[in-house]
Amino acid sequence: MPADSEPAPSTIRLPHTFRPLGVRMVAYSVGTMLLLLCLVLWFALPPHIRAEFSLLERAMVIGLGVCFYAAGYALARSRLVARTDGVRVVNGYRVRRYEWNQILAVSLQPGSPWAVLDLSDGTSVPAMGIQGSDGGRASAQVRQFRQLVEARTRTAEND
Repeated sequence: MPADSEPAPSTIRLPHTFRPLGVRMVAYSVGTMLLLLCLVLWFALPPHIRAEFSLLERAMVIGLGVCFYAAGYALARSRLVARTDGVRVVNGYRVRRYEWNQILAVSLQPGSPWAVLDLSDGTSVPAMGIQGSDGGRASAQVRQFRQLVEARTRTAEND
């Protein structure tokens, strides 16, 4: 029987998305602050100093900003989506889909950066949608996802 703080598998409505909170907050807030800082510094420079920057130097700074944005966005978009027909794991820009029967276990070891899904083919896949840095929230998400796996996985032993 689940504890009062964790919902029973039947009360978790599908589709259900597990997302990291801390990583998204840091990516969005630091990215916004960095953009604002760069803009303020650029416009704080006197016009004759700004004129000394070549087109290549300006393009390099803008390209570097785009790379930082792409990395932050990849971390922020990571998620684990549980649906009735299976699970979708989004890690950065890579999307993987699994049926419930392919997932044997989910674990989040102390000190691990994110949860790991153990699959029936003997491989393991990181699930960056549940980040260890979220602490108790991550532990609760792992418990919820385990309940979903147990409720939706059918093997020869439990049929």
